[in-house]
Amino acid sequence: MASDQQIRDLYAATVVSTNGDKIGAVEQVYLDDTSGEPEWVTVKTGLFGSAQSFVPLAAAAVEGDQIRVPFLKDRIKDAPRMEEDEDLSPAQEAELYRYYGLEDSGDAATTTGETTGTVAGTDTTTGTPGTTTAGAGEGVRGQGRDTSGPNTDDAMTRSEERVAFGTQERESGRARLRKHVVTDRVTEEVPVSREEAVVEREPITDANRGDAVSGGDLTEEEHEVTLHEERAVVDKETVPVERVRLGTETVADTETVSVDRRREEIEVDGDATDGGAAGRGTGDADRR
Repeated sequence: MASDQQIRDLYAATVVSTNGDKIGAVEQVYLDDTSGEPEWVTVKTGLFGSAQSFVPLAAAAVEGDQIRVPFLKDRIKDAPRMEEDEDLSPAQEAELYRYYGLEDSGDAATTTGETTGTVAGTDTTTGTPGTTTAGAGEGVRGQGRDTSGPNTDDAMTRSEERVAFGTQERESGRARLRKHVVTDRVTEEVPVSREEAVVEREPITDANRGDAVSGGDLTEEEHEVTLHEERAVVDKETVPVERVRLGTETVADTETVSVDRRREEIEVDGDATDGGAAGRGTGDADRR
């Protein structure tokens, strides 16, 4: 007999064909009343309608959340169908066995459209979409089902990336003051003076005759004069001339920034009619 968890796993699975095509999510699980083992599951293979296609589990392989069956998608789509609230009769089960080329279990009349046993502490119900299908935690199913994975709800959520532009402060460089000594040559014209010896000769006159002969007739003597001159000299002193400091100021500018923004688009296949552009916004405008 199948465990409660095995039944839950079947309800959360997707049927996949032998070549990997996704056929649809499991709608109902049919157990054999004698053995209690899952014998059939049903899937919806169209966008609309309440009819379901039966898929045998006799030759199926459960791989994670997928049920891989040895049939092509078209084969399952063309299988005999039944309405959601209809039990599987012995005659219908025999017809399904013949369609899929399988041998009848010999007790087709024991298979019904209800699961048996208790799941998660509550009684399981029939596999009718729109009601709880596998006990607590399964939720309510609306119109339509996810064909790409486990069923979530009756709508598809479209998402998009929102872009917000702003600024971020970062270090862009450094500035510093460095003082060093530089030597340069300064030239200046400095006026200077000097003394030179000048010989003056004057004739003997009555006015100077006395000075001229005061020393005797013939004598030897020397006379000198001290000469002076000015020389250019340099005196240096260190004096402050200015104060230099570093500061900052803000300069306003603009930058052009571009970024790729992704969004999802939903396309409608089949005979569905688009109900309008509500909820189809193009997203937020670029902000600086």
